[in-house]
Amino acid sequence: MDAWVVARPGPIATRPLERTRLPIPTPGPGELLVRVEACAVCRTDLHLAEGDLPPRRPRTVPGHEVVGRVAAHGPGAEAPPLGARVGVAWLRSTCGRCRYCLRGAENLCPASTYTGWDADGGYAEYVTVPAGFAYPLPDDGAAETLAPLLCAGIIGYRALLRADLPPGGRLGIYGFGASAHLTAQVAIAQGAAVHVMTRSEQARELALELGARSAGGAWDPPPEPLDAAILFAPVGDLVPPALAALDRGGTLAVAGIHLTDIPVLNYERHLFQERTLRSVTANTRADGRAFLELAALHPPRVATTPYPFEAADQALADLAADRVEGAAVLLP
Repeated sequence: MDAWVVARPGPIATRPLERTRLPIPTPGPGELLVRVEACAVCRTDLHLAEGDLPPRRPRTVPGHEVVGRVAAHGPGAEAPPLGARVGVAWLRSTCGRCRYCLRGAENLCPASTYTGWDADGGYAEYVTVPAGFAYPLPDDGAAETLAPLLCAGIIGYRALLRADLPPGGRLGIYGFGASAHLTAQVAIAQGAAVHVMTRSEQARELALELGARSAGGAWDPPPEPLDAAILFAPVGDLVPPALAALDRGGTLAVAGIHLTDIPVLNYERHLFQERTLRSVTANTRADGRAFLELAALHPPRVATTPYPFEAADQALADLAADRVEGAAVLLP
C-alpha cells in the first residue's frame, strides 16, 4: 500500500515526510483492519514530523483522524461487521486496570498508546485499530467533513469541558484552526459569547461567519473580561495575556500536546483572584462518544481544505504556515 512516513524529523522545510510502499498491515487479536477513506491533518502530526513530539518508533506513519471501512477482523474481533464505517482517533489503547482507567480517567493511563505515534496511522491506504477504540460513524456523512471530528472535534470538546465555561459565559479562543472552529460552534450553540484571538485574517473572517462576538489579533485583549479561555495555538508566550484577560475565577485550558515555553508569570496579574491554568491531555472514549453524539444532533459547519493523498507533505507545510482554512484533509 502507499503510505507516508516520518523519515527524518526536522523543520517542515527539510521535507521530513517520505512517501513509500509498505505491506498492508495484518490486524492483531481484537483489532480491525480499516481501509482509509479520508484522514484529517492535525497539528500533532506537524509536531511529530518536526521533532517537537519525539518519535516513539522509526518511520512512523502519522495521522489519527481517520474515516474508513472495516476490511478485515483480527482474531477475536467480530464487530463492527465488514464494510461498516468507523473512525480511528488519537487514543489507541489503555490498560483498563490502572487507578486512572478505573476512575474514568483513561486519558491519563501511563500505558496508553496513540495512533500515528505508537502505531502507524492514517497517512496510508490501510490502518489497524483495536475494535474497542473504533468509533461507529454514519454512512451518509461525507468522509471529508467527518474526519476532523475525530481529533479536532473531540479534543476541542474536552478542552471546553476543562475550561469550566459557565452557562451563557464569555469564552476566549486563542488560535483558530481545525479544533478551534469546531469548539467555537459548540460553545455558541450553548449560548456562550465567543471572542477569538488569532494572527490569521482569514481565520478571523471565518470566526465571525460562524457567530463569534469578536475576532482580533493574537495579542489583542478581548473586548470584555473572559469567564474561560482555551489556548489552541502552541505558543507559550500567549499564556500570560490569556490569563490576564480572565475575569475573577476564570479558567484557561491549554489544548495542545506541545507548547513552547511559558514566560514567567506574575502572581497578582495572572493567577490571583482564583484564576486557574489547566492542561488538556488527550481524551477519554466517553468524551469521543459524547461529542460525536452532539455533532450528530447538531451538525457543525466543518471548514475543510482537501488535499490529494500524494500532497500530504504540502498539507503539513501549509498548516505550519497558517495557509489552511479550517482542517486540512487527505483524500484518496
